[in-house]
Amino acid sequence: MERYTKIIGLTGSCFIREYKKKKHHKNKLREVKEDTVAKFFLEGSAEVLVVFEETGKEILLNINSNPDDIMKYLGKSFLP
Repeated sequence: MERYTKIIGLTGSCFIREYKKKKHHKNKLREVKEDTVAKFFLEGSAEVLVVFEETGKEILLNINSNPDDIMKYLGKSFLP
């Protein structure tokens, strides 16, 4: 299952995915479009970790999570 991260800060939010590299290289972090994340989330093949920059609070959401939490943290496009 793929894991995407939504970082929520004072200036806005963005989706990030970590790509794992081979042996001696660092993992890469890339920004991903919301539509791409929503597509895989609705298929059930992805989960989203919501991180708040100010407080450090983390919430893990998947397709089976509470619909109220999905609507609150991710938006209408992530509801099944």
